[in-house]
Amino acid sequence: MGALTAEKYSLHIEPDLNDFTFSGLAQIQLHASEPVIEISLHAKDLSVQGCSVLKNNKKVECSFRTASETEELIISLPDEISGAVHLKIIYSGEINNRMAGFYRSGYGPDDHRQYIAVTQFQESDARRAFPCLDHPREKAIFEIEMIIDNGVVAISNTPAAEEKNLENGKKYIRFDPSPKMSTYLVFFGVGDFRIKQDKDDPRVRMVSLPGRERFGNFGLDFGRKSLRFCEDYFAVPYPLPKLDLIAVPDFAFGAMENWGAITFRENLLLHYPGKTSKSGKERICEVIAHEIVHQWFGNLVTPSDWQYLWLNESFATYFGFGVVDYYHPEWDIWDQFVNTQTRTAMDRDALHETFSIEIPGGDHVVINAATAPIIYNKGGSILRQIEGYIGAGNFKKGLRKYLKTHEYGCAASHHLWEAFESASEKPITQMVKSWIEQPGYPILEVERNDEHLVITQNRFTLLPNAMKQTWSIPLSIRLFESSGKSQLVSSLLEDKTTKVRVGNKAAAYKVNEGQTGFYRVKYSDRDCLKDLGSRVLNKELPPVDRWGLENDFFALVQRGDYSLDDYFGFLKNYMEEDAYLPLSSIAGNLYHAYLVVDRQGKEKIADFGKPLFEKVLKAVGLEPHPDERHTTSVLRDNLIWHAVVYGSDNTGDFVKEKFERLRSGENVHPDIQKGVMQAGAFLEDMDTLNWMVNRFKGSESEHERMNVLIAMGCHSKMDTMKKALRFVLDNVPDRNKFIPIVSAGVNPNISPYLWNWYLANLDELEGFHPLLYERVISSIVPIGGLEDPDGVKDFFNDYLKKNTVPKDAIKMSLERLEINRLMKLNMD
Repeated sequence: MGALTAEKYSLHIEPDLNDFTFSGLAQIQLHASEPVIEISLHAKDLSVQGCSVLKNNKKVECSFRTASETEELIISLPDEISGAVHLKIIYSGEINNRMAGFYRSGYGPDDHRQYIAVTQFQESDARRAFPCLDHPREKAIFEIEMIIDNGVVAISNTPAAEEKNLENGKKYIRFDPSPKMSTYLVFFGVGDFRIKQDKDDPRVRMVSLPGRERFGNFGLDFGRKSLRFCEDYFAVPYPLPKLDLIAVPDFAFGAMENWGAITFRENLLLHYPGKTSKSGKERICEVIAHEIVHQWFGNLVTPSDWQYLWLNESFATYFGFGVVDYYHPEWDIWDQFVNTQTRTAMDRDALHETFSIEIPGGDHVVINAATAPIIYNKGGSILRQIEGYIGAGNFKKGLRKYLKTHEYGCAASHHLWEAFESASEKPITQMVKSWIEQPGYPILEVERNDEHLVITQNRFTLLPNAMKQTWSIPLSIRLFESSGKSQLVSSLLEDKTTKVRVGNKAAAYKVNEGQTGFYRVKYSDRDCLKDLGSRVLNKELPPVDRWGLENDFFALVQRGDYSLDDYFGFLKNYMEEDAYLPLSSIAGNLYHAYLVVDRQGKEKIADFGKPLFEKVLKAVGLEPHPDERHTTSVLRDNLIWHAVVYGSDNTGDFVKEKFERLRSGENVHPDIQKGVMQAGAFLEDMDTLNWMVNRFKGSESEHERMNVLIAMGCHSKMDTMKKALRFVLDNVPDRNKFIPIVSAGVNPNISPYLWNWYLANLDELEGFHPLLYERVISSIVPIGGLEDPDGVKDFFNDYLKKNTVPKDAIKMSLERLEINRLMKLNMD
């Protein structure tokens, strides 16, 4: 394909929503830089009826063949052609139910099921809908027309230019030509869509299904705000005349940034008053912002090859939070970023089986359970580190230059470094490459030597390693003097070991102030660690630094450097903690240890965690308050579950009373609904499963249905859990079947039995969308496999000989299983 480039696709699509098929005509204008006698296009699951080429203004039929193993349509030309090549391909295909390519999505009751058809092409599924050069760098103009039934609506990337009724009762729609864009960004959909324009910016439209229009107002408003932020910050106008936000019932991913026609899971776009929690609203805003940022990062400027995919996702991740913070600073969204993005990335990247952010080799990169935490979460965290190093003004200036220079084209990582260097006048290329081009991250071991700190870097992994790697590390160290004064020392650590002068007045020092650096720290100086602990207790350190100290300490417990008792000793400094960020980390880390250890270890953790979380819940109240901090609402909902698992009678009584209200038809506050449902299922004082089944079937809120599914995985008895999971496999839409399984995977009463359940239901689980099947493996194996780790490893060694699709998730999960096995031994 190297000699060929696509210039324009003219697509004619006729979908049939009765028998779920479509017919297509693709007229493709190519340019051959050298003579070609054969043309290879990507095509998958398409039935091709004919191919022709325009030669001397005459149509000449061509022979063709398909190669399913390489997903290609190979067309033989009558003679060699160079320069302009005009192909015409007649084909047909299935509107499938696999949430990939051109697929159907159902809604409404079973006895009156209705369907829409939409496309999902990232990373390489455009080939399921039309023959094409299906690679990000192959940008072309798209002219799309459709013939659809009267009474339904068609949507594409651009507005409709022409619409007319046909004599056969159908309707013809032709859309405006698109800008040059990649195949994975093409969108077309058809169904009974309801469209609402924003009053202040008519470019922004909410697209939903009948009866759900009223739930779109919140997302429509924030979509307009996000668009305005991006246009102002990036200083490049949004180039299309409209931006649709489309709620799709069945969707494998969270959302998709199709240019001008963004698709979303319903719960990530629609806001249900009285049902959607504050954390749900926050997530809606973050996802909307993420996808709108993509209209610049990915759509306007596209990666020139798969290895640069991070240029899309890392920026969308980082700015997704930045947009939310701009409009809702009271939400403390950067605390959420550290706790959800940076922490997730550090946990993932501490494995031997990991990836660099920029994946070398140019191979097709698949976004899955193993790669997403690196490309999205770690990439976003490294951007935060870069902005901290070169300054916010230079960061903005560099991004504007990058976008303006490469708009409507493709870019590689070095183009971004050049823009940052030009803006900041700092030689940052080598520094940044050390973070982007190699896997893993460092741990800094800090030792006091008179008036100097001796800092040594090594790669941090949770299993032993002998990897010799170094990074260029922007250091920020806060020095504390006995007098109460402090000062910030900054430098760039480029060698394996360096000395930093701190003088003789420094009584203690906190390395990585503000946690902007993507690294862990181990303090060899026990006196310094003790001093920092006192500063934690007295809240002299900000919450993000209190988070960093605790999170690094627990990582060293996982690695075996410290014992569980050492961790409890350090946590005594947090007994007066009241901030969301450190408390969330403590709750998560204690719970991880609780899942791994034996019965005696569980009792020890419960004895520590129960009074801590009861104290916090008493301080903030079990009932939400209208004027409380946003993060308090998020924290409470999670701590209700933890407190009940650890045996809190007071919290359990509260849950029982609230759950009884739910059973009697009343509502509970949306900010505690998930926690109450989870804990209510765990307590199982009542017939919760039947109620949950009925609530799931009767709720109009996708957000509430998700909460019910999470809670279904929280039952404490395996007999009940088997019934719950059987209901899920038989009745829950494919997009959501994984949710209660993931929840059960971290249920302390259920996880020991879940591996055998996985084996017994393997045939059904393998039918899940690949991304969702990987989520199942990743949730069951690391904890559920502890009952028979050798048997689990032997099973997957054989399994991978037959099914390599989930190999990344399997390797990651097996390594986590080994980490947990060793952690369990160390804690016994």
